[in-house]
Amino acid sequence: MEYSLFTKLAAEFFGTAILMIFGNGSVANVELKNTKGHHAGWLNIAMGYGFGVMFPVLMFGAVSGAHINPAMTIAQAVTGMFPWNEVLPYIIAQLLGAALGQFIVYLTYYPHYKETEDADAILATFCTTDADNKKLNYFINEMFGTLVLVFGALCCLMDPWGEKDPAAAAIVVGFIVWGLVTSMGGPTGPGLNPARDLMPRILHAILPIPSKGTSRWNEAWIPVVAPIVGAIIGAWMFVVFFAA
Repeated sequence: MEYSLFTKLAAEFFGTAILMIFGNGSVANVELKNTKGHHAGWLNIAMGYGFGVMFPVLMFGAVSGAHINPAMTIAQAVTGMFPWNEVLPYIIAQLLGAALGQFIVYLTYYPHYKETEDADAILATFCTTDADNKKLNYFINEMFGTLVLVFGALCCLMDPWGEKDPAAAAIVVGFIVWGLVTSMGGPTGPGLNPARDLMPRILHAILPIPSKGTSRWNEAWIPVVAPIVGAIIGAWMFVVFFAA
């Protein structure tokens, strides 16, 4: 069934919002003061992001492809798997969805944002940073992490077995994200998604949160550009080696 562009955009909007609710919501649960999950640990965060990708792909994969990530959309367009005339609408829907999802996280954790005095903990619930404060390390990790994500996701979703059983493929994609956060998430988070970092960073800058500190705009270009570069390489690898 072919859906209208409006329906596809709605799927991207809500799918990206769900990603933020599960993903950054899990960070807020771990990092913010006096939550039920305070200091629950990195596996809690990895699970949140894994489910945050798995569920939208299950829900909307058959509608829009469930890119929920501008890097994925751009990479598929560059490699001829997605029409260029839908790229900008998809990205706008993803950005708006990310903003909505992050705002919901803010609303649901509002008392804990007021109680938390650690600026780094607050920032972590919105966007990524490099643990070693090295911009090159930041770029390399976001690029390679997104490369693995896009390459793995396309292999799952577009190879014959994934097309035959898209639900199983969507579950595997969720586990890829879960695994990536546990294995490559130490240096930067990771973001792996320009919308997941840019829109929450904007909200961090404008929302009235005590003790929030700086939004670190001097490095904000890295989790936007690096995932796009990595995604294009990952999509190219899929097309060259495995696309029918």
